[in-house]
Amino acid sequence: MIAGPVATRVLGALGTAVLRIDPPSLPELMDHHIDAGFDKRSALADLSEPAVLARVRELMAEADVVVSGYRPGAMARFGLDAATLVAEHPHLTVAELDAWGPAGPWGGMRGFDSIVQAASGIATIYGSGAGDHWRPGALPCQALDHATGYGIAAGLIRLLAERRESGCGGRVHMSLARTAVELMRLPVPEVTGGPAAKSGATSSPEPALRSKTSDFGVLEYVPLPLTIDGELLDYRRPPMLPGSAELAWR
Repeated sequence: MIAGPVATRVLGALGTAVLRIDPPSLPELMDHHIDAGFDKRSALADLSEPAVLARVRELMAEADVVVSGYRPGAMARFGLDAATLVAEHPHLTVAELDAWGPAGPWGGMRGFDSIVQAASGIATIYGSGAGDHWRPGALPCQALDHATGYGIAAGLIRLLAERRESGCGGRVHMSLARTAVELMRLPVPEVTGGPAAKSGATSSPEPALRSKTSDFGVLEYVPLPLTIDGELLDYRRPPMLPGSAELAWR
């Protein structure tokens, strides 16, 4: 829902032509679609229809990168899993992300950020109260989703750079559970005084909001936390209405 779209949003801001493809029977939450929809076009595809699936598979031959956020094995029946895609299109770089990873007792199961926070111990760390009144807590944002999204984007950029020399693509796999492990291994930052200290966060300047006119009205948003030549990376185009693009590259 968030990690994959965040990754492709970053790639879009860096100049990539991104086509997001969703099933018409599973509409995205509109807030999520708008937030992650910058710098990408939006199309719908029912892969159970042979002609539509054939068209999507044609797009793979012309693509540089494919990002899939479904549970392990879910796309294999359509021939759109990483192993099949890389075998058929050696130039292609494929990223797959999921909640728990492909192995282990929960491998292949569905999941999302808040569930993984609970299973990884984050909910215990941020719990509150005592005794019978103790309640599990959560991070103030979907940090596992966003961190995984940026990790996927970084992995894809590295593989694309290596493709210049090898001529071959590659594969990236990340899971929210592994991201949780890596984040919890990081040292706890020193907290200084100020309002941020009360919430356990380090103090940092609030980024200036920017705005764009879109099909959804005027959108105020936070720019990406990346800089190029000292300037914050900004989006080039606002999000589009769901399904407003054809199944075709521009």
